[in-house]
Amino acid sequence: MCWIYFLRCKSEVLTVFKKFKATIELQSGYKLKKLRSDRGGEYTSNEFNRFCDEMGMERQLTVAYSPQQNGVAERKNRTIVEMAKCMMFEKGMPLEFWAEAVNTAVYVLNRSPTKALDKKTPFEAYSGRKPGLKHLRVFGSLCYAHVPNPQRQKLDLASKRCVFLGYGSCEKGYRLYNITTEKVIISRDVVFNEEASWDWKAQQECSVSVPLTEIVSEKEKESNDTAVRQAEHTVDNEVLLEDSEEESMVGTGTQDIDHTSLKFKSLTEIYERCNICIIEPETFEEALKDASWQKAMETELEMIEKNDTWVLVKRPSEKPVVGVKWIYKVKLNLDGSVQKNKARLVAKGYTQKPGIDFNETFAPVARLDTVRTLIALPAQKRWKLFQLDVKSAFLNGVLHEEVYVDQPPGFLVKDKEDRVYRLKKALYGLKQAPRACGILIVSLYVDDIIYTGSSEELMVSFKSEMMKKYEMTDLGLLHHFLGLGVIQAESYIFLHQKKYARTLLDKFGFKDCKAVATPLSMNEKLSKEDGSEQADERVYRQIVGSLLYLTATRPDIMFAASLLARYMHGPTKKHMGTAKRVLRYIQGTLDYGIAYEKEKKAMLVGYCDSDWSGCEDDMRSTSGYAFHLGSGVFSWASVKQSSVALSTAEAEYVSAAEATAQAVWLRFVLSDFGEEQVEATPILCDNTSAIAITKNPVHHHKTRHINRRFHFIRDALQNGEIDLLYCRTGEQNADIFTKALARDRFEYLRSKLGVISAKHLEGSVKV
Repeated sequence: MCWIYFLRCKSEVLTVFKKFKATIELQSGYKLKKLRSDRGGEYTSNEFNRFCDEMGMERQLTVAYSPQQNGVAERKNRTIVEMAKCMMFEKGMPLEFWAEAVNTAVYVLNRSPTKALDKKTPFEAYSGRKPGLKHLRVFGSLCYAHVPNPQRQKLDLASKRCVFLGYGSCEKGYRLYNITTEKVIISRDVVFNEEASWDWKAQQECSVSVPLTEIVSEKEKESNDTAVRQAEHTVDNEVLLEDSEEESMVGTGTQDIDHTSLKFKSLTEIYERCNICIIEPETFEEALKDASWQKAMETELEMIEKNDTWVLVKRPSEKPVVGVKWIYKVKLNLDGSVQKNKARLVAKGYTQKPGIDFNETFAPVARLDTVRTLIALPAQKRWKLFQLDVKSAFLNGVLHEEVYVDQPPGFLVKDKEDRVYRLKKALYGLKQAPRACGILIVSLYVDDIIYTGSSEELMVSFKSEMMKKYEMTDLGLLHHFLGLGVIQAESYIFLHQKKYARTLLDKFGFKDCKAVATPLSMNEKLSKEDGSEQADERVYRQIVGSLLYLTATRPDIMFAASLLARYMHGPTKKHMGTAKRVLRYIQGTLDYGIAYEKEKKAMLVGYCDSDWSGCEDDMRSTSGYAFHLGSGVFSWASVKQSSVALSTAEAEYVSAAEATAQAVWLRFVLSDFGEEQVEATPILCDNTSAIAITKNPVHHHKTRHINRRFHFIRDALQNGEIDLLYCRTGEQNADIFTKALARDRFEYLRSKLGVISAKHLEGSVKV
């Protein structure tokens, strides 16, 4: 339980503390025996010390500059302040109401469950009774307080507009700020409009209208079916007090119109939450209630035992024992249907100490560039891609360290409950687990394997050998991987994220929005300070984060997503409007993806470009590059340069150096795939000055200030790894990664990247 007092000066601390001591001792029936505080002068004064001595209280003072010794009070203070700040910023409240916000924050925290009290509220732990919550309202919202009949004439308004500030401390009512008289009043007959707030600068009401699905009120719910009632989590519209009195704080007079504010929540969000709660248990106890999850756990243990992963031994006295826990995940198909329930026994590797329990770590995770390369190359050679799913992640590689783990929850060996397992092979979650993996594969992402080859007999042999040695599931032809949809035909492979794009639009309310032809407007420039109001930072970050993931198969929105990502902190409504425009563009290109088709020769070709001083805030340039093997691009980027370029030639030179670094790495990857690039990789640039700088080894006044790390392009050129060639600006495919373009130019470059609609593919496949 938390109490808060507001002081005009620190000299009032002793007086307030005496009141606090008397109050809690009378209410709780216990004496205050110890007091812990910092070394502030208000707590170490002679008067304060004398009072504590007279009361027989033990003093505990922190060491100077060691606030962590009084961590409970420090953390509580921070929690209260941050909560009050959020409440004020949400409704745009002036700072003069900070005390009201802090007081309300404490009131709500005392009535919120906490893990420290085993999910009880502080109010219940202190008083022994559950608190009422139906009277809680949104701080700073507009409300209308009823004016009693004796205080108004017949034709006067029956209510006065106020701003909600909190709850009465001694009264059973609400603290309200009367906007007209600028005074704080207390009233119990109040009607709230929690969606609205008061604009303190314009002195007018403001509200945000969000087109969400309405959740019916308590009275209407009685007529609905049981399924809908379980999906709705509404708060009663009646305003009731803590002691659960039946009479409402709202006036009891007869009204023709119900002015009670309605509660809204997206129906999609409700269904998503219901699915999460139903199909993915968070604890072992929840999983026990479902037979399918019990079966999944038994299957996992069978795989562990079959791989000879551990042996049961006595608990060591000098070695730490690593805990284990169950992780539950439902694996879905690309269409959203359930593939299987997967239970994974993982070790709590975060408790391991380097040098004692492990020496090195390494994660077997393929980059998306590698995955796309692996898809582009088979498409060019007309190979088929297949997929295996490892039933036991990391394949339980051999351990060299001595590691012990607890027995898994719910599967203790009878009469040997005190024993532990000594690991002979790696278990998922250990620091050593990724390093211990040693499988020859084409591409590995934790426990998903993609493989391909020119010989069908070789692939069949590889699959059979892998499935003999390890527990695996043959998923056949590759259809989806890491959320990416894969369509394989005779002459092409199509990569898309239609399901994710549709989910993205549904999530942010753009399912039925009007589409636009381009993601960005040519005439609109973004900057940090554009004069518009602040937007919802949380929603903005969610949109941009989702767009960045969508760029895995959509290079046409790469520049837009990268541009929006520059304004994650403090986005404005102009930034939000631009992000929503990108969503509208996605609405019109839902079935778009990258098509990789067969070409005569798998030759790596790159494009690089820059937009000189394109950033309005720091005048830095934007670099862009793309690589392909003859059809769709499989590697691309759009990044802001790390330094200011003094000329277009310098900006293009830096962009070419970044493209060269990627080209060298891609040549290495292709060499590992057996497709060694014998000839130098051509990188096409539309700036002759940048090409001249590359081929001129002499440093002069135009290049001496360029960071030395960009000059390695000359070494790559001399080693025959790359060849920087000139191309016309009209044929520069990387132009789409550096700036907003007109519709005709954008659509032309989009098609050059291989980004097309599934309807335009041979046979018009459906995605």
